[in-house]
Amino acid sequence: MNDIIKKSKNITLRRTKNTDLEFVISLEREQYNAQYIGQWSKESHINSLTEKDILHLIVEDSNTNKPIGYIIMAGIENRDNNIEFRRFVINNKGKGFGRETLKLIKEVSFKQLDAHRLWLDVRCKNTIAQNLYKSEGFKEEGTLRECVLYNGSYESIIIMSILEHEYKNN
Repeated sequence: MNDIIKKSKNITLRRTKNTDLEFVISLEREQYNAQYIGQWSKESHINSLTEKDILHLIVEDSNTNKPIGYIIMAGIENRDNNIEFRRFVINNKGKGFGRETLKLIKEVSFKQLDAHRLWLDVRCKNTIAQNLYKSEGFKEEGTLRECVLYNGSYESIIIMSILEHEYKNN
């Protein structure tokens, strides 16, 4: 099985290995990132690496071959062809890596995995991510009110998606 899923000029998406998990967990737990994404145990990450319905990926800078982020996608085997973009973290923020990675994820989802719908949830307070998703063709579907408990407070999330025909026309 080929570890490289997709490449662009600046980004390589490859399958996550056990040796990548310390990087993944440290990125997930970093204070800025932790306020926007869920936290998994190391065991959950390990289990996801062999789960057929999950695609756990490392984002590498193609110029340095160093990891700069990670992605978790779920529903790879969903009978309705709905893939969930579950986790997306880039540590080199503000350099365009996030946008380029998102473009690759859409391409992988719709061209390689035959998705009909790619969806995600994003915390309401994460306006930077919302704006990125909207600029890349994602549409708001609705809000799940106060459904995530973070640091003793409930937060709301927005469900967003892009459909295959929207991706093709974008």
